[in-house]
Amino acid sequence: MILVDPPHVPGHGRFWSHLASDVSYEELHRFARGLGIPERGFDRDHYDVPSEWYDDVVAAGATPVSSRDLVARLNAAGLRRRKTPRPR
Repeated sequence: MILVDPPHVPGHGRFWSHLASDVSYEELHRFARGLGIPERGFDRDHYDVPSEWYDDVVAAGATPVSSRDLVARLNAAGLRRRKTPRPR
């Protein structure tokens, strides 16, 4: 299932949502390509999507979920990719 959380993350003068799949990265990339979301928006296990795209993403079939639920579903599916810690 394609999931999207609310656009609450600030950055670069706008707010961002996270678009993810709890099925596969292939499903996620296919969905993103269909909407014209650039590949550069992919970050480890999700796409960063600007707030002005949120309604279109939902209209295209993404299921709105909380940020917490999105992370929990990625973890449960084994698709969560954490940032690697920086060496000290």
